[in-house]
Amino acid sequence: MALLQRIKNLFRPAPVPARTFEPHVESSDRRTKSRRNAVAGSKVLIIDDSATIVALLRRMMRQNEYVTLEAGDAELGIELARSELPALIFLDIVLPGMNGFNALRQLRRDPLTKDIPIIMISGNEQATEEFYVHRIGADDFMKKPFSRAEVFARIERLLDDGDVPRRVNVSAAAVETAGVEST
Repeated sequence: MALLQRIKNLFRPAPVPARTFEPHVESSDRRTKSRRNAVAGSKVLIIDDSATIVALLRRMMRQNEYVTLEAGDAELGIELARSELPALIFLDIVLPGMNGFNALRQLRRDPLTKDIPIIMISGNEQATEEFYVHRIGADDFMKKPFSRAEVFARIERLLDDGDVPRRVNVSAAAVETAGVEST
């Protein structure tokens, strides 16, 4: 028995000394400004075919008292947007079937959904997408992978004085959308 105990002790990892955590000076400045969130219970529609992205955004939104609606393709996303009228939409560009650009165009043309703020998301490395997204009426753009801080900073930019997400500049977006439709 003593021999067996000695063998076990030989393979036991050495104890790790306890470390104290001292936050980096810059990180203490990170939360000096409180974050604004949309009104609790605000509906957020997530249109993305990646289960990982949907789960990540769902978790972030629910932790901050948003209600999430989810669609794995543009067609279902458009249906949900029309029936549920969410306060905000996260819309992926690369989707099965209809892509995010065409879905954005449909959402902007529909009187029921034209004023819902939309944040486009994409893992595509091409920077020209961001420019194109803004030309056809998206309110913001995020590249995958994104951080929690980035998601909430983008939402915060869309909040009005009553903490309700609003289009950045509806009239300018409408003019830009009309310019794209005529080309």
